[in-house]
Amino acid sequence: MDNNTDLHHQFMSRAIALARIGVQKNAGGPFGAVIVKDGEIIAEGHNEVLVNNDPSAHAEITAIRRACAALGDFQLTGCTLYTSCEPCPMCLGAIYWARPDKVYFACTKKDAATAGFDDDFIYRELDLPMDQRSIDMEHLPHDHSTTPFEDWGKKEDKIPY
Repeated sequence: MDNNTDLHHQFMSRAIALARIGVQKNAGGPFGAVIVKDGEIIAEGHNEVLVNNDPSAHAEITAIRRACAALGDFQLTGCTLYTSCEPCPMCLGAIYWARPDKVYFACTKKDAATAGFDDDFIYRELDLPMDQRSIDMEHLPHDHSTTPFEDWGKKEDKIPY
C-alpha cells in the first residue's frame, strides 16, 4: 500500500458504511463500493438487487455505472475502486471491462461465503462443459449469427473498447 493510508482507510470506511446502509434499507446484500479519481469520490453504490429487482445491481456495478455517467466515459482510467468485499465473478468481469487502475477490497470471498453469499459455484460452472451446467445451455447456430461481427469489422468509425 502507498503513503495514502489515511485516505485508503477513509474510502474503505465509506464503502463499508454504504454496505450497512444497503442492509438497513433492505436494498440487497451487505456490499458497498466507492470509486475515487484524483483523491475524490466520484461515485458510490451499495447492493440494490432487491429494491430494483435487478440481479446485476451489485455495489460495484452500481458504482461503475454511476462513475461512467459522471465521467462521460465507458472506462475508469485513473480511478480506484474501493469495495467492501472481494468482487464476485460478475463484478470482476465489469471491473475488467471498466479498467480502473486499482481495486481495494476489505472482506474476502470466504468471508462472503460464511455470510451466505457463496459465489464459488459460478467459478465451478464456468469450468464445466455446457451440457453439464446447472442451467441448460445449448449452442444454436444460425446462418447470420456472425453478421454483427462482420459489420463491426467493417465499421470505420467504431470506438474499440
